[in-house]
Amino acid sequence: MESAKEIWKAALGKLQIQVSKANYTTWLSNSQGLSYKDNVFVVGVANVFVAEWLSKRLYPLVRKTLVDIVGDDAEVQFVVGNGEQLRAGPAASQTDGGTSTLAVRYRFNPKYTFDNFVVSDSNRLAYAAAVEVCECPADSYNPLFIHSSTGQGKTHLLHAIGHLTENNGLQAIYTTAEQFANEFVLAVREKQVDAFRSKFRSIHVFLFDDVHFLIDKKQTLQCFFHIFNELYNNNRQIVITGDCAPKDMQPLSSKLKSRLEGGLVTDIQPPDFETRLSILRAKADTAMTPELEGVLHIIAEKVSGNVRQLEGALVYLTAQARLSGARITPQTINKLLTSATHQQDIRLLLRVVAEHFSLSPDELTGKKRDRMTSLARHVAIYLMRERHQYPLAEIGRALGGRNHATILHGYEKVASRMSVNPDLARQIAEITEKIDARKGPKTAHQAVQNRR
Repeated sequence: MESAKEIWKAALGKLQIQVSKANYTTWLSNSQGLSYKDNVFVVGVANVFVAEWLSKRLYPLVRKTLVDIVGDDAEVQFVVGNGEQLRAGPAASQTDGGTSTLAVRYRFNPKYTFDNFVVSDSNRLAYAAAVEVCECPADSYNPLFIHSSTGQGKTHLLHAIGHLTENNGLQAIYTTAEQFANEFVLAVREKQVDAFRSKFRSIHVFLFDDVHFLIDKKQTLQCFFHIFNELYNNNRQIVITGDCAPKDMQPLSSKLKSRLEGGLVTDIQPPDFETRLSILRAKADTAMTPELEGVLHIIAEKVSGNVRQLEGALVYLTAQARLSGARITPQTINKLLTSATHQQDIRLLLRVVAEHFSLSPDELTGKKRDRMTSLARHVAIYLMRERHQYPLAEIGRALGGRNHATILHGYEKVASRMSVNPDLARQIAEITEKIDARKGPKTAHQAVQNRR
């Protein structure tokens, strides 16, 4: 049992680096390793809805991650757990506004408070504004809009606001845009849209994470707009996060942009080395030793992208060290972090390519062979080979197990057309810029320098 817990803890650290924040928080953060026997690894989750989603959507990645950690083949089973940790964690099964008995509803993560938020020049204004809206809801900054690239602490601040709001005797609701969209679709299907909207009417503070997820979802965005207006007109505090400022969100309507910009818009910049080191010290949650301090220095130097990657890297490395009994050395850290970052780069690339061609990542790596999907797949092959020099066999595995010849054909087809097809060259340049932007300012700048 203890071994299964440690293995899954290491897997979660690695998965946290590889999947989106919304997916990790919604589907993985409250899971627990229950057993590992006869090459079957059993993971406990909060409810049937989560178990089904993980089995259908994330199974290949979870299985591969576990195989990498245990060094042996493993099948994965997701079961509904009944442990105290699962009942008390962020996700819980409940009937929600009549929309569905399987709807997932967030509680506030006990790890995300103002006390353990590391304040620096990169996030000082966002932190101060978050504290202010707790002390004077709907007075100083309404709405408060916080934007940054992924994993810089936006979600931490939202949960911290939730904790302090409830401590002050007021009611708050936190939801990700993805969760909101899923529940809205269920409400439409079950003809319970009024019930879905009504659950927000009695709250004092509305915390909405990753609003950019709704940009291409017109019906859901309209529902969000109505809820926003109703709360705002009733003098309720609204706090929203996104990956960029409202003025840069295309094709958001001017009316909604105006609403989002009506209060305070502030950003969070990527943390510098000293801030990253302070974050790791806080996350280590143990007595500092010279050896641990050295490990944290190396992680802070190697992982510069975002706070979530820092936390995931630390969890993964410490869990791996306990599992193997091996001493963590600079060489060990380099090897483990290179592997995790490698997989993250592949997943980011595939996600951006899929979005550019209006596909899902599953369609990109699946069996569809229509003209548009094939083109997108060939572009992904070209970028993986050209940007990262990945081996053809590895590209084949990333694209659903395709063979060497198929991957080589796709690469050569795009490479030969680049010089004679300006539209294709333009699309690849756009995708490359989107990938660099998602990685953060520092990485984007390095990519520009490399292309020069």
